Amino acid sequence: MKKKHSLFYHITIFVIAQLAWLLLLGIWIYWYVTNYIIFKKVGEKLSPQFIYNGTNIFPFVGGLILLVGIAFSMSLIFRHLNVQLKLNKLYDNFIANITHELKSPLSSIQLYLETLNSRDVQPEKQKEFIDLMMKDASRLKNLINSILEISALEKKKVAHSYQLYEADSLIKKIIEESVEQFKLSPDSIKIEGKSDCKCVVDKNALRIVMNNLIDNSIKYSINQVEINLKISCASKKFIIDFSDNGVGIPAPELKKIFSKFYRIYDADIPNVKGTGLGLYWIREIIKTHGGKITALSEGKNKGTTFKIELPVYQNSKKRFLNKLLKNTGQQEELTENKEVENYVE
Repeated sequence: MKKKHSLFYHITIFVIAQLAWLLLLGIWIYWYVTNYIIFKKVGEKLSPQFIYNGTNIFPFVGGLILLVGIAFSMSLIFRHLNVQLKLNKLYDNFIANITHELKSPLSSIQLYLETLNSRDVQPEKQKEFIDLMMKDASRLKNLINSILEISALEKKKVAHSYQLYEADSLIKKIIEESVEQFKLSPDSIKIEGKSDCKCVVDKNALRIVMNNLIDNSIKYSINQVEINLKISCASKKFIIDFSDNGVGIPAPELKKIFSKFYRIYDADIPNVKGTGLGLYWIREIIKTHGGKITALSEGKNKGTTFKIELPVYQNSKKRFLNKLLKNTGQQEELTENKEVENYVE
């Protein structure tokens, strides 16, 4: 409630400020017009040094421009303030979510360790506890790495390894690995279509994209997850349509889901914990590849489709893609030189 009052307070201040400027504008116009009429009527009776030149409207226009400029500046200030308040709210939600995400596996690991330390646990149970702790530790590591990598991505300090791949075989290989990683049945993910084009891609980054999409599909599917991939190649674009049978996304939320820290809060949508960074991370990765991603959904319980478009090598964004390949080559050469130097030392 405090945040709502805070926003209402700023809106009230803004409205009062605008009314004040409008009142000042009215007084300014009234003063000018009144003086103009007075001097028009009695100007001939006054001494020459008091004669008012009524045709000079520059002070009047200048005053109007100044007042309108101030009002416009106030509007901009309020707009930026409103955006900042929304960002602060999203950031607070992120802190709350990330705290839970970090505490949950840590508490689990601590509980298993305390049990192993205080009780005589059977070897079979010990192995089970160790496996669960390894799983929680891996979850923690992935979460921390994702936050660090997003930060590095924003600062453009990520050392990507872009290579030229056959788009069709690359996607099928990544999906095959993802099915194994998430322990899905082969029937859960179907791939339709063919693509005989080449793309410049960081394989690991694209794997992150697909893994995040699959993970979201699993989290937001009430029934057994069903994922359908349609791949195609236009003259300049390699297109991936990633569809699931999840709870779907309300239309007003479709443009917001790729924002940093943004999460959907709806009573009919499963309360899945998260950081609000997954889709933002996906979008940033796709952007670094010169592509774009959009989301489509017919509504609740009708699934979601993510459309990924990547430029086709030599048919689109030639300079950009060649620059990615060139930078990767330079990075690899630099890494090799450093390894040689370290070896010599």
